Amino acid sequence: MRWQRIAAPQTDWLHAQVAQRMFERLQWIRAKPQAWTHWAPLNTGAEVNGRLLAELGPRASLVEADGVRQALARELYAPPWWRWQRRQLSWQEPAEQSQDMVWANLVLHTALDPQALLLRWHGLLRVDGFVMFSCLGPDTAVEMRALYDELGWPAAGAALTDMHDWGDMLVGCGFAEPVMDMEKLTLTFESGERLLAELRQWGRNVHPARFAALRARSWRQRLLDAIEQRWPRQSDGRLGLTVELVYGHALRAPVRLKADAVTALPLQHMRDMLKGSRPRVPPDQR
Repeated sequence: MRWQRIAAPQTDWLHAQVAQRMFERLQWIRAKPQAWTHWAPLNTGAEVNGRLLAELGPRASLVEADGVRQALARELYAPPWWRWQRRQLSWQEPAEQSQDMVWANLVLHTALDPQALLLRWHGLLRVDGFVMFSCLGPDTAVEMRALYDELGWPAAGAALTDMHDWGDMLVGCGFAEPVMDMEKLTLTFESGERLLAELRQWGRNVHPARFAALRARSWRQRLLDAIEQRWPRQSDGRLGLTVELVYGHALRAPVRLKADAVTALPLQHMRDMLKGSRPRVPPDQR
C-alpha cells in the first residue's frame, strides 16, 4: 500500500514498545533460531533490533515491503563492516524452507491479504520452525470509531481481526500449536493534535467505504474540535486511546498424510516426512 512507502525516519513509540514485549516472549523459546527472517525491520525499534541481531543465530534476512523502505532500513540497521563480522545479513527474501523463525512486529493487520502473507511465511520455515508476530486487535481506537459514528461519518478504519480468528487462520495455513494472547493498553495525550499525529504513524484508513475524496482543512478542524469536546478523558484530564495488542506464535508442523486410498504429495514433503520419522533398522542389519 502507498502509505507503507512513507517510511518514518524513526520507529514510533508503539512499534518499539510492542517489539520489546515480543522480544521478552522470545525468551520462552529454548532453541535459538540459527537462520531467521526479520519481516519489516523498520517496525522494530533500533534497540530491540540490535538485541535480536546480537542474541539470535548468525544468518539473518531482513525483508522490507518495497525498495523505498528497504533503502531506509539499510541506512538505519545495516551494521558497519567491522561489526558482526561472523554474521550473514541478507536483504533478500530467503529460500523456501530455510528459516528457523519468522519475526514480524505489527505487520499482519496491514496486509491486504493476510492469509497469503501467512502462507508466504509458512513456506519460508523449515519443519519445526516457528513464526512470532504481533498485530492490532479489534478494540484498537474504539474511541475514534465511536466518534465517527456519532458524527455520521464513514468508518474511521477497516475492521481488525480477532485473536481467535488469527489462530484459526494459522491452522488453515498449515501451522500447528498456535499460541495466542492479547493485552490492552491505554495511551494518553494532552491534545487532539498529538493524538492524531500518533495515529498517523500507525497507518491509514483503508476501509472500502471510507470518504473517497480529499478532506478540507475545515473538516480537520471540525475533527479536532470534536476530539477535544466529545472524546472520553482520563481522571487527569488527558485524552485516552485504547490499543488492543494481539501476539501469536505457531510452528510449521511435519506433513501428515490423509487416510485416502491414493495420496499424492510433493517430493519435498516426502523428504520432510523421512527426516522426521526414519525406519528402525534391526541390529543384525546395521
